[in-house]
Amino acid sequence: MKSTDFSWKRERMVEEQIKRRGVEQKAVLEAMAEVPREEFVPDKYKTTAYSDRPLPIGEGQTISQPYMVAMMTESLQLGPEDKVLEIGAGSGYAAAILSRVAGEVYTVERHRSLAEQARERFEKLGYDNIHVRHADGTKGWAEEAPFDAIVAAAAGPTVPESLKHQLAQGGRLVIPVGQRMGAQTLMRVTRAQQNGDFKEENLGAVRFVPLIGSEGFEEPGGPSPGSRFLEG
Repeated sequence: MKSTDFSWKRERMVEEQIKRRGVEQKAVLEAMAEVPREEFVPDKYKTTAYSDRPLPIGEGQTISQPYMVAMMTESLQLGPEDKVLEIGAGSGYAAAILSRVAGEVYTVERHRSLAEQARERFEKLGYDNIHVRHADGTKGWAEEAPFDAIVAAAAGPTVPESLKHQLAQGGRLVIPVGQRMGAQTLMRVTRAQQNGDFKEENLGAVRFVPLIGSEGFEEPGGPSPGSRFLEG
């Protein structure tokens, strides 16, 4: 099935799952209507790519519910020139959405196979403003800091200090925080323009996979992976 066969499903998704729940930013709505979600899920899930739920993508990870991607992207308050860091590339779908709203996107993924698959998808679809790294995402991407916005697609026990301090002044960090398999809250941390202080806001209850790494939860059965750059 060609991606063009899914255009009506994208339009319906935007109208029924996203607009009706209060997402209003024009650039976000346009990105959700443009990016082919079916290209970011395993073949057996393509027919349900636009369902109102997360889907498995391998390595125990999921592609987030479309509404959650849209809501978190809007919560970052992005401008077209902003430089964004994403923690947890997964399939690459959220980074692709971010790339249509912001200027440059840097995404970190701890699973090598997912990082490489995401990079291949970006190249195939022509998303040339996304840069992928295989590494411990809880440490961010210090060499490319500061970032105007940072978003994490997994929940940590606390907000990683490395991520907070890679924010530019006035920058926004959106991240789920809470229990590994229990109650979690979506937080927005804003770094003040003048003194660099941090302000936290509660954006509501959520449910995400755990954020694994040196400043997150411990990885079951072994240490977190080391860093590795993937060109792109």
